[in-house]
Amino acid sequence: MSTPADYYRSLPPVSKTYGVLCLMTSAAYYLQLYDAKNIALFYGLVFKRLQIWRLITNFFFLGPFSLPFAIRLIMIAKYGVSLERGPFDKRTADYVWMFIFGALSLLVITFVPFFRVRFLGVSLVYMITYVWSREFPNARISIYGVVSLKDTYITSYQYFILLLVGKSSSKLLSGYTK
Repeated sequence: MSTPADYYRSLPPVSKTYGVLCLMTSAAYYLQLYDAKNIALFYGLVFKRLQIWRLITNFFFLGPFSLPFAIRLIMIAKYGVSLERGPFDKRTADYVWMFIFGALSLLVITFVPFFRVRFLGVSLVYMITYVWSREFPNARISIYGVVSLKDTYITSYQYFILLLVGKSSSKLLSGYTK
């Protein structure tokens, strides 16, 4: 029987690094080692005070410890690892480039005031989910163990469920679900 340490060691490097950074960022927030405003994406502070770390650190905050936070970490572990072991196997640089391109795209999109959000970690996780759904279009998924659906439109299912529980559509379009 494998242990959690064996599972951790078996994870591919990019998904493992991103998952651990997200976990550590939220743990540090929980322990009140920093205020979330210090890593939030405020373009005014980036350009006027050259606080360029905000362009990177906002991608690692998935929210405080909660059920949605755990689900997002599981999404990284399931979909990110599956991508890294499947279509991006032996192509780590391509997988990193996908992350960088997705992050830059999200930064450009959120520069538009209508789509402005302060933390893009959730959006990056949904990008991973979207890419996974395109790479594995015939996979079947189970939503909360109740409904089994074809995976091609997993992000559409997630969007619809979040709309049903009252999330703002402009925030959802940019991937923000807090």
